[in-house]
Amino acid sequence: MKEILKKFADGEITIEKCETLLKAESIREMEGIAKFDISRKERTGFPEAILAESKNYGDLVKIIQNYFEYDGKIDLSKDNLIITRLSPERYDLLKKDLSYFLDAGVKFDYNSQGRILIMYSDKLLDLNPDLGKVAIVTAGTSDISIAEEAKTIVEQGGCKVISSYDVGIAGIHRLFPQIANLIKEEVNSIIVCAGMEGALPSVIAGLVDIPVIGVPTSVGYGIGADGKAALYSMLQSCAPGLSVVNIDNGFGAGVFALTIAQTVAKNK
Repeated sequence: MKEILKKFADGEITIEKCETLLKAESIREMEGIAKFDISRKERTGFPEAILAESKNYGDLVKIIQNYFEYDGKIDLSKDNLIITRLSPERYDLLKKDLSYFLDAGVKFDYNSQGRILIMYSDKLLDLNPDLGKVAIVTAGTSDISIAEEAKTIVEQGGCKVISSYDVGIAGIHRLFPQIANLIKEEVNSIIVCAGMEGALPSVIAGLVDIPVIGVPTSVGYGIGADGKAALYSMLQSCAPGLSVVNIDNGFGAGVFALTIAQTVAKNK
């Protein structure tokens, strides 16, 4: 971008040519299989992530290679790359097929619970104290995988996370000390992951004065199978201050919580 703007400032290209080149720089075409939104972090505050789950493995490898490789070399100046919904089997394959990335200085940090991979060359985390803190709560142990996805996303956005797992309404006495601690910590928002009947986000939203983000999880059986009962319950909640993302959408909840944190930081 600097090179393009310098050419314009020196009179080497017209303003129309400058505009065309800048637009081309913001979207990188990757061998006809993907278009990488390079300027998303500057525009939205959070970089583009790659969803691995539904992609052909060969296409996934090409996208990663095109992100880090430039002119036949590994570019270590790149921002961290986030790959979501990556199975342990695919992670093992990637680590083998991209072993030359490791040799060049690219590091792999894989969260097997959250099925999320961070590829980085400088720092895994770069926390910004101005963003405050985000809390992540789960109703049960079975919801932790989605919570871990959200946690990784929030931390990659530069925000500190306070986690409290397995405090659902089946033993509601477990919840109140945790809520008291989160209020004391002055968190900006609370992500609540719950399956079964999905009641926990409503309970928490009725106890706090900050935004609560409900994440229905596909934990349950019978009418609660696939997380639909939890989703309907959260959408039908009468507790104010509760928003709801899609079933198992830890990624979306994490980005939403970061958006709240960034807004709070800007207004301070």
